[in-house]
Amino acid sequence: MREEVIPLSNFRVGVKAETWQEAVQAAGQVLLDCGSITQQYIDEMIQAVYDLGPYMVLMPGFALAHAEPSPAVLKDDMSLILLDKPVEFHSENDPVTIVLCVACVNRDSHREALIRVAAALMEDDIYDRLASAQTVEEAYTILHED
Repeated sequence: MREEVIPLSNFRVGVKAETWQEAVQAAGQVLLDCGSITQQYIDEMIQAVYDLGPYMVLMPGFALAHAEPSPAVLKDDMSLILLDKPVEFHSENDPVTIVLCVACVNRDSHREALIRVAAALMEDDIYDRLASAQTVEEAYTILHED
């Protein structure tokens, strides 16, 4: 197993969302529920898409939900949700099925978190494998296996 990038408790599978806003809210809600962020950070992530466009859709089917480090982030944390059906972010990489949410208290931890995520996501087929996961345990294992 590779170093834990996202704790098992921060995975969700089969999440319902009709819009990209609901998908970002759902990914952020995981971090809100465990006390890592406030609702303000979720609002900031959604506002960032309104302001900057769908920049967080990095690859086909995959969005990295995040905003600038802010006081709304109480501790560094990440969540990963798999949507029950894809949503449109109005990006060339639509539709999105996987939303990874990253919350960081400062720019240094933000950079470190993104490096850890990138390392875990380097495998060619990891997106397809993650998208097809049926349980949180399965998704966790796919992300953390060597």
